[in-house]
Amino acid sequence: MSIRVSIHPRTRIGTVALSVADLDRQIAFYEKALGFVLHWKADGKAGLGAGRDDLLELAEAKGARRVPRTTGLYHFAVLLPDRHALARAVARLFSQEYTNYPTDHVMTKTTYLRDPEGQEIEIYAESPEDGIMGMENGKMFARHADGTASDGREPLDLDRLFGELSPGEELAGPISPQARIGHVHLYVRDLDEAMSFYTEVVGFDSMGDSPEARMGMVSAGGYHHHIGLNTWQGQGARPAPAGSQGLRWFTILLPTEAERERVVRAIGQGDVVVEHTEEGILVRDPSGNAMNLRVATS
Repeated sequence: MSIRVSIHPRTRIGTVALSVADLDRQIAFYEKALGFVLHWKADGKAGLGAGRDDLLELAEAKGARRVPRTTGLYHFAVLLPDRHALARAVARLFSQEYTNYPTDHVMTKTTYLRDPEGQEIEIYAESPEDGIMGMENGKMFARHADGTASDGREPLDLDRLFGELSPGEELAGPISPQARIGHVHLYVRDLDEAMSFYTEVVGFDSMGDSPEARMGMVSAGGYHHHIGLNTWQGQGARPAPAGSQGLRWFTILLPTEAERERVVRAIGQGDVVVEHTEEGILVRDPSGNAMNLRVATS
């Protein structure tokens, strides 16, 4: 029996690739509403981000639609460097009257929204000084720093958040250059199966799972979660048909080529197909969600 080895603690999530029905409309949304920068556009695809590595890669599939009750991407989460950057992002959305849902997860401050094609997005900043949130004994929990309980989904104190902004601060510029993908949250067909795959095969560490909430979390290096997993589309849900809107793949960034090779070998020993493509080394979880194994460049 092989000995389980945890994935490198500096592993993180990188580019998220989506199929979209209207590329130009999606580019315009991400530029205007979120301040993403268009890095490149060619052959029906585009890369957007914060001026460095792509955070999103969009590929147009004209006429594509979003298929309900399937596995895939629940949301991708853009991590901002601090509360000021989050305040600016949320204020920008409010200034455009774009519907969003500011939420206090205690250890993070966040807002949720959907793009014009219905893809859910989270934008957040870390706030561990305010308390913790996680899973223990199969249940979700959250506690403020003073020990008082929280449901972890309280409305965000916008007066306090917007106090981070200077009077008349410009909101229309690009997103913070330090923005990156903090985590992804996936729909899967079976929680136990998915947790086993991401921990025993890929090597992420379990941060807990809750049968009651029908979700679990895995991470590298003790982070609260790099990948969230849930069965909210139904036990036994199937992947969306080819050509649908939604997830093409998400990136797992390994710190070195040696670590990527080790992870690829470990995955191959689990009788999982490893696809060598022009876009990278692709691996699919048991629910059909594809990850792209790449080496971080920064």
